[in-house]
Amino acid sequence: MNLMETSIAAAGVAGLAVGGYFYAGIWPASQIFGRTLLAGRNPNEIALTFDDGPNDRCTLELLEILARHEVRATFFMVGQYVRQRPDIARAVRDAGHLVGNHTVTHAMLMRCSAAQVREELSGCNAMLEDALGQPVRYFRPPFGARRPYVLRHARSLGLTPVMWNVTGYDWNPRPAEEVAGILTAGIERNQKRGRASNLLLHDGGHLAMGADRSHTLRAVEMLLAQGGEGREFVTVDRWGSV
Repeated sequence: MNLMETSIAAAGVAGLAVGGYFYAGIWPASQIFGRTLLAGRNPNEIALTFDDGPNDRCTLELLEILARHEVRATFFMVGQYVRQRPDIARAVRDAGHLVGNHTVTHAMLMRCSAAQVREELSGCNAMLEDALGQPVRYFRPPFGARRPYVLRHARSLGLTPVMWNVTGYDWNPRPAEEVAGILTAGIERNQKRGRASNLLLHDGGHLAMGADRSHTLRAVEMLLAQGGEGREFVTVDRWGSV
């Protein structure tokens, strides 16, 4: 093998290594870096989960939609927004929904130092517990990005890491009908596989408070209006911990 062939082979191996690392640390279903909670085994169970709140533009309206349909959901909240609007965080709790940790600043944890990981997770826990007066037990890493230390530290805080198995792709504006269709297709796919569905949606935005999630709210309304025999909407604690 000449020098050029050796260089090409080395580049290929490096590319595979990088690709494998990002699969392990980003892909929602990956368990390579440690176990995470995806979903239960009852195909009729559906968990609506919302990231990046509380959001003074949309979260309270979302609570009204969920209340009309008598559905409970899971909200993974960003600590800095909780600090700005603890009243909205409390409204979510008081409506019977489950609240989880989504870090202080929505940090990409797989790129953070160990000290930064500790600050992001512990800080968000403190902000949530100060606002809600109760312990936090569930955690979702922003962007789904994790590495072994992230999961170990989460567990040291008593947090169960939660991923998802249906992506709503609602972080950018798109027609509500399209989002609802994506969710419905994902639920049906999981039902065929004998799995519950854990839906990833957003009631806020990680860049700033006040993100417009009106398309998400309309999509949720459409999904809940569909009904469906035997369907049951649950919070992720139904599936325990891992």
